[in-house]
Amino acid sequence: MQRVKCASVRVDEKTVGAIEKGILVLLGVGHEDDEQDAKYLIEKTIGLRIFEDGEGKMNLSLSDIGGGLLVVSQFTLFGDVRRGRRPSFTDAAPPERANMLYQFFVDEARKQIEKVETGSFRAMMDVELVNDGPVTILLDSKKQF
Repeated sequence: MQRVKCASVRVDEKTVGAIEKGILVLLGVGHEDDEQDAKYLIEKTIGLRIFEDGEGKMNLSLSDIGGGLLVVSQFTLFGDVRRGRRPSFTDAAPPERANMLYQFFVDEARKQIEKVETGSFRAMMDVELVNDGPVTILLDSKKQF
């Protein structure tokens, strides 16, 4: 996830999702992931205090600032490059399962915050952002404990 001043996604030269201040989530779904993993990631994403308060300290969450959330599916996060020069994506969930959990993530996020935008699942996308900070946080639902 990246704290952004603004972010947008285009497919075939058409903007399909855009936010102003908020968080861009690049969401990778693994073959072992389930709805509990998605719920954990939503709660963390929305609740993380990564926005500055009046004193310049990271004390505010996405909900606190009323920011937007842009969710982009990205199976390449599961690219394993330990062998050879071509990434292996065997740890990524099959497209049908990944799309189901991606949609679940988006639907659950929309229940909690007002502005949720998305990319287009399995499409070639152009993602633009102005990273605020930069602040980039890696969240992995398998590393909860």
